[in-house]
Parts: sequence; structure tokens; C-alpha cells
Amino acid sequence: MRILMLIFTILLCNINTSTAQYAADKDAMYLATIKAVADYKINDEETIAGMNRLRQNQNFNRKLYEMIQKLDNSRNKDGKNARIHKILLRAGKDIYNELK
Repeated sequence: MRILMLIFTILLCNINTSTAQYAADKDAMYLATIKAVADYKINDEETIAGMNRLRQNQNFNRKLYEMIQKLDNSRNKDGKNARIHKILLRAGKDIYNELK
């Protein structure tokens, strides 16, 4: 009986680990999708002129740098970082589902 309980516990732990890994893989897939699409659309002929102007805009670049400095890639994200992460995942998922 103890052996059955041990086997059941091991199987249950493996299910939780694989479920967590699957969710992390999905999150990575959505973030990769949003990055690839953003990179592709940045070079779109309709936006390239605007992007080139923004790259030269010192004021915009300074503000963008200041905004990025507020983000944190540590595991223990604060509320703002968690909200940004959720927004990115949701957008990535929507784009992924639209394109597949």
C-alpha cells in the first residue's frame, strides 16, 4: 500500500511539473510571437519612416529609456511588472491565434 501511495505521489508531482513547464513554454511562445511580429512590422514600409524619425528623436529615446528602467526581469516581479507581463502575454496570445 505504501508503494502505491509513493508511486501515486511521484506521478502527481510529475503532472504538476509538466503542467508548469507547459505553461512556461506557452508564455515563451507568446512572447516570442509578439517580438517577431513587432520586429517584422517595424520594418513595414508604412512605419519605417516614422521609426527612423523616432530613432533620431533624443527626447523620445530618453523617455523610452526611463520607462524601460522601471521594468524588472527578476522572478519576483512587482505589481507594475506583473501587469506589463500579462499585457504582453495576452497580446502575444491574440496575435498567435490570429496568425495560426
